[in-house]
Amino acid sequence: MNFSFSDDQVLLKNSVRALLDEHCKPEHVRAMMDDKTGYGEPLWGEMAKLGWLGLPFPEQYGGAGLGLVELALIHEEMGRAAYPGPFLASVVLGGFPILLGGSAAQKEKWLPAIASGRARLSAALQEDRLDCDPAGITTTAARAGDGWALTGVKRFVPWAHVADALLVPARGPEGLSLFLVDPKGAGAALKPVTGMDLTTRWSELRLDGARVGADALVGGAGGGGAILESTLRRAAVCASAEMLGAARRSLDMAVGYAKVREQFGQLIGTFQAIRHKCAEMLMEVENSHSAVYYAAWALEAGAEDAAIAASICKSYVSESARKVCGEAIQVHGGIGFTWEYDLHLYFKRAKSLEVQFGDAEYHRELIARHVSSAS
Repeated sequence: MNFSFSDDQVLLKNSVRALLDEHCKPEHVRAMMDDKTGYGEPLWGEMAKLGWLGLPFPEQYGGAGLGLVELALIHEEMGRAAYPGPFLASVVLGGFPILLGGSAAQKEKWLPAIASGRARLSAALQEDRLDCDPAGITTTAARAGDGWALTGVKRFVPWAHVADALLVPARGPEGLSLFLVDPKGAGAALKPVTGMDLTTRWSELRLDGARVGADALVGGAGGGGAILESTLRRAAVCASAEMLGAARRSLDMAVGYAKVREQFGQLIGTFQAIRHKCAEMLMEVENSHSAVYYAAWALEAGAEDAAIAASICKSYVSESARKVCGEAIQVHGGIGFTWEYDLHLYFKRAKSLEVQFGDAEYHRELIARHVSSAS
């Protein structure tokens, strides 16, 4: 059994790291915190040229036709660089629902536009309960002429301020449905929200009878539940890959610091307490690596345990990444808490992603239901 990446996957990983090392240094990440849009168009355009924005889409839609493992490789490197931008929002939250359940016309319109970087999409998944359980969605969809009128409030919508369209789940007479909504259209209003991770932008979306046409329906009336669940699993694995990247970067910084920092006339890396702490961090990172890439492979291959693998991955990595990033700050001591030191970029990225697409508790509940139903 071979668990290593293929030569092409290693080449992809190395090329992503090289580009981000050159164009997404911590200085760039910090500069984007004060930028109006929150990300750099030149780097976004470069990603489009390299095919990252269309990586999981079929070639007929301008994509590369690659899988979730390759997408996870990109996300891991983005977590390592704390990349600020709407990559996950547009490619995963926006692209996958259309790829999985969109009409031919929707695929023709949106997938090439996402892949080329001309359009950015996102999804409005959370409401007042602040979870991603489709059963908790209360936004309503009422028939209005040939189309629909949507009413409700969505919380923490990622990168909505630069999105050309948002995937909005809403409950109608037929059940849960997905709609493409113009966030700047009539009846829709965005309000910026500041989170702890300043490299990611959030908005609150208020829908007050927002009208959408019949062609905005993705997957048919009442057919949104299955698409949403499949998208959430992919988003959970991609978010876990980003947390893995943040954790691995924090581990590297901690080990590097322990090799040069002296206390009481000795390198702190010679102290047993520091050595054991770094060893435990490495174990957490390697376990997270296995969880992420097995789940990515399982979802792509349609394996029987794909859904449970995604939940195990998100549940484990959510807590593991927080622990590793936190321990890296402990290894650094007081300087690790300072704004000038970069560790907080990775800690906050991991902490922010920890609660998205279902936190550890939510996914443990899904695991428990699976175990109970199987026994």
